Amino acid sequence: MQMMSHDELNQILGPGGAVAANHPYYEHRPGQIQMAQAVADAMEQNQHLCVEAGTGTGKTLAYLLPVIFSNKRVIISTATKNLQEQLFFRDLPFLEKALGRKLSVCYMKGRSNYLCWNKLEDIEGEAYLFSPHDPEYLRLIKKWAQKTSTGDRAELTELPDDLLLWHRLDARRETCSGQKCRNFDACFVTRVRQQALESDIIIVNHHLFFADLALRQGDFASVLPDYSILVFDEAHELEDVATQYFGVSISNYRVEELVRDTDRALLETGAASAYIAEQLEKLAERSKEFFTQFQNKEGRFVLQPLGSGLGVRRGLNGTDRFSDSYRGLRMQLSVLRNALENVTVQSDAIEALARRCLEMEDELGTIMESESSEHVFWCEIRGRGVFLWASPINISSILRKRLFSSVDSAILTSATLSTGGNFLFVKSRLGLDQAQELIVPSHFDFAGQAIFYVPRNIPEPREEGWVRHACKELEMLLGASNGRAFILFTSYSQMEQVYQSLKNHLRFPMLIQGEKSKSGLLESFRNTPKAVLFATSSFWQGVDVQGEQLSCVVIDKLPFSVPSDPVVAARIAQINGSGGNAFYDYQIPTATILLKQGMGRLIRSKTDRGILALLDKRILTKSYGRMFLKSLPPAPLTHNSDQVRNFLCN
Repeated sequence: MQMMSHDELNQILGPGGAVAANHPYYEHRPGQIQMAQAVADAMEQNQHLCVEAGTGTGKTLAYLLPVIFSNKRVIISTATKNLQEQLFFRDLPFLEKALGRKLSVCYMKGRSNYLCWNKLEDIEGEAYLFSPHDPEYLRLIKKWAQKTSTGDRAELTELPDDLLLWHRLDARRETCSGQKCRNFDACFVTRVRQQALESDIIIVNHHLFFADLALRQGDFASVLPDYSILVFDEAHELEDVATQYFGVSISNYRVEELVRDTDRALLETGAASAYIAEQLEKLAERSKEFFTQFQNKEGRFVLQPLGSGLGVRRGLNGTDRFSDSYRGLRMQLSVLRNALENVTVQSDAIEALARRCLEMEDELGTIMESESSEHVFWCEIRGRGVFLWASPINISSILRKRLFSSVDSAILTSATLSTGGNFLFVKSRLGLDQAQELIVPSHFDFAGQAIFYVPRNIPEPREEGWVRHACKELEMLLGASNGRAFILFTSYSQMEQVYQSLKNHLRFPMLIQGEKSKSGLLESFRNTPKAVLFATSSFWQGVDVQGEQLSCVVIDKLPFSVPSDPVVAARIAQINGSGGNAFYDYQIPTATILLKQGMGRLIRSKTDRGILALLDKRILTKSYGRMFLKSLPPAPLTHNSDQVRNFLCN
């Protein structure tokens, strides 16, 4: 590409430039131009780049401009579908207008977001499936299907988010027969992939990107076209998302779904038989026998070897029957697969079902019998659901080989990507050996716009009396900010405990995570004067409330990962086992990034002012506290409640 010069960037982003002429709230941001230049240089020189762009930098336009002028196909991967839509429907159209040129852009979501024509045709004539409202929803979907050009269920705003009927109609890979499908050319996934092949800029989310990357060496064709440049926005989330997609998982729900889908497909094709019906019944029984042995408590737990040389991990109950129930389930999956491969009436759907049997058989074997020291084997119990996992402990070697060595340039950016003033942590965790680096300070004046309060006279979070003291501090802080606050917690139980303690003491409207959807809570918060929102992890990042409505952000404690979590525990053990110090090399940097995300909710514009507070004195009393303080925004630190009370009055 022809590198964008500093003068060219100034002409677009500087005072009097194309952006200023088209943006009603334009502000000159030197850091934005600095970042755009660094991104352009990295793309032109085929280098990778890590950029921490402090809040208010305008990082989106800073990477979009070099992308537009690169003359290469670029994948932009964001953290959420909402950010995808912001890029596609707001930011890129704005630049089209400002630059006076039409851009070649599309955005793609995971397959489950798109309608499957086959399923819509095959569901014809069925009674309601899950609820009495399904016939009404089905009529709505059919009417929409005749006019939609995308097949994206996001267009169906009338549908409930958790509609089970949609699961019977979506284009998930497990139920797809690929190019053999009778509706392949009309398929919405086929269409969006064709659109991507014809586009210069393709906007995806991290989940779709890593799902595609994990599939690229498998039997299925990739969804994304080939690309030479990658931009990862909110790149601090990459490790956890990649770990999910390079792992293996199976659940009782997947087996139950296989039984239902097989029964229906055989009836529709006329291939049903008494023998297969018997095998499906046996599979349901074997699945229940196996998964029931895990269902004695909620949460996430490591799967331990069964012992006695059996080469099998055990369930939580650890009964003598466990090995037999596991082998019985695997055998029954094999029996059903053979039966499907030998039915007299074959179809694309039956071939797909046989493939699912084989995949589940192999995945179950990997989870229960693999001896890999590079993976952690664990289960998660959520209500009736039992989810078994084999997750890579460290994905750096995978990403080094399959991502960073195979793309010309990868740009990683976030408002929280560095720890202690450098990128050593994120680069080591992601296998990014060689990369240019840039830290752009926030565009905002934290020294004048915010104050950072940490009480000295409070017990440590695990000590007796912390909740009582925390509630007193919160009453003081909320009085100073007149409500208008986020109270962010590291656990649901802590949130509930504090919420219940304050419920009858606060004079402000109180909202708590769980009583509405995330978007519903945010809307209520924005529209309720003096509201106080109690929330956990999903509100620590990706939430933007500008203006006086949010004038205080309180965090309960330093957000260390739960050390007993199976994946976290395995990472800690691996680092310590290789001679490192997991607390300083992994746990503190991870917590630092999350703390910066939480603190970043407060100041979202140059006119915002407010109080940041942390109810954890360890940041003052422990030697590692300096590492956190070094990474936080430069707001003045105080332990004086009078200063806090007076801050917003000035």
